Parts: sequence; structure tokens; C-alpha cells
Amino acid sequence: MTLKAGQRVVLAADTRLTDSAEVSGVVIGFLALAAGTGGTVEQVVGEQDEDDDVREYERLKSLLDSFGDGMPPESRKQLEEKVRALEPAWTAFQERGPRVSVRVRFDNGFILDGAHEDAFVPA
Repeated sequence: MTLKAGQRVVLAADTRLTDSAEVSGVVIGFLALAAGTGGTVEQVVGEQDEDDDVREYERLKSLLDSFGDGMPPESRKQLEEKVRALEPAWTAFQERGPRVSVRVRFDNGFILDGAHEDAFVPA
């Protein structure tokens, strides 16, 4: 499901929000929002976390594509082997797709930012 800014949504399940903030050494508590709490999507952000293997695959693949033809055969072979070894991480990264997070302003005035889109269903 892809949410859009301006779309009406409701929480799909009860959601407990916590923070470790303390005031004068006393924990303030937590906030729970009930399933069905309605609001409006203000912002949709697509992001995908890259791990070290994915970044290394991108770097080495770019190097191979750009300069591989001019490399000594043994160096090219070593680089190709490293790229092949990192391909499973790259494939998994591609299959995951982007993580879409949303900012929702609830009808009661609360704002929830950075929530995964799967926490909401269209109203």
C-alpha cells in the first residue's frame, strides 16, 4: 500500500508510544493510541537503509563498470569475485524495496512522525 499526502487514514492496531524522557528524575509515562484513531497524512518519505555490504557492492560495481576494461586481468578477476560475493546482499536490498514512513496529524491534534506506513489503513 502506498499512502499519499492529504489522504485520510486510521491506525490499524493499538499503538503504544514510549520515550525514555525524564523530568526531575521521574519517568513521565507513555502514550497509547487506539486502533481506528483517524488522521490525515501530511508527509510521505521513502527511504531504504543500506548496510555496509550494499554500499561496498555499489562502490566495487561502479569501479568495475568504469575501469574494469583497463585493469590488469588478475586485478579485474579479483574485483569480479568480490562483486559476486556481495551480490546476495545487493539482491536482498533490491527485493526489500524502500521503507516508506509517514507523518500523520491525528484529529485530536497529536502528530506521529516517522511511522511505518503499514501502521495505517485508508479511512
